[in-house]
Amino acid sequence: MTNRERVLAALRFETPDYIPYQVGFTGQMHAKMVAHTGDPAYRRGINNHITNAFLEKPQEEIRPEFFRDEYGVVWNRTGVDKDIGVIDSILIEETEDLDSFALPPVDEAFIRARMEALAASDPNNFRVACLGFLLFERGWTLRGMENLLCDMIAEPEFVHALFDRITDRMMQILDIALEYDFDCFHFGDDWGQQRGLIMGPTAWRTFIKPRMARLYARIHAAGKFVSQHSCGDLREIMDDLAEIGLDIYQTFQPEIYGLDYAEWLYGKITVWGGVSTQRDLPYGTPDEVRAVTRDLLRAFPHGGLIAAPTHAIPGDVPPENVEAMLEVFRGQ
Repeated sequence: MTNRERVLAALRFETPDYIPYQVGFTGQMHAKMVAHTGDPAYRRGINNHITNAFLEKPQEEIRPEFFRDEYGVVWNRTGVDKDIGVIDSILIEETEDLDSFALPPVDEAFIRARMEALAASDPNNFRVACLGFLLFERGWTLRGMENLLCDMIAEPEFVHALFDRITDRMMQILDIALEYDFDCFHFGDDWGQQRGLIMGPTAWRTFIKPRMARLYARIHAAGKFVSQHSCGDLREIMDDLAEIGLDIYQTFQPEIYGLDYAEWLYGKITVWGGVSTQRDLPYGTPDEVRAVTRDLLRAFPHGGLIAAPTHAIPGDVPPENVEAMLEVFRGQ
């Protein structure tokens, strides 16, 4: 089987010759693996099953360790997090400022260049177009997390208007991207925390679900699969996600769900993840990492899994633990 065929088997809940896998790294961790192995092209030798194309424009460094994204949000990376950082200021300070705030125009040439590269990549891999900071995350980066959560209660019409504008812009991107040959669209939008949803299920169903349903429907109409990243515990809305057509849920955190949850998900949604970057990879021994990785694969004997670390591997993980996980993935 090709890598793509293995991922398709996972999506169809069929038994592949071995379980597909995908391993991502933060910049810090990839540099650490390059230093550990002496291989400057370390990532390319892993045999990841998925080829990604990220459709967000690169951030511009405006001063040392401060980066501005295409929406105008400035990210401060002077702290521990050197890959994402924290927002440096709020762009929509008052709800009435929405009328004068313009979202950036879609850069069609940039989207087409990324999609052309994806369409020209190895067809033996499962090819995925990606958009992060989609709706809730984009809303709070513009308005501030606390403000947006309060707005969901006190200023619901503002939230609806803001989310409609963001969704309309995403639909423009989809309409361009879906002209190309690829397999799946992957969205990133963190809704969960360690226990339950950040905004709660009622607000999620009010503000987020109908807009995600609109995006998912557009992708399915073009014959593509839909993948959704969200950290945290989404059990309160997992039925909703299945209802609106989610094909792949990423990320499956074993410290939250436990492997028993695989039985509930089987036949509904394929999961992507399963090796904890919060618990096992940074703190386990190589033998312990091998054991939990084997346990993960055994929990999905008949498809339904894209095995992976739960997030891009952060810089606090020992390289030996990465090698232990990959040893199990490759040696199934």
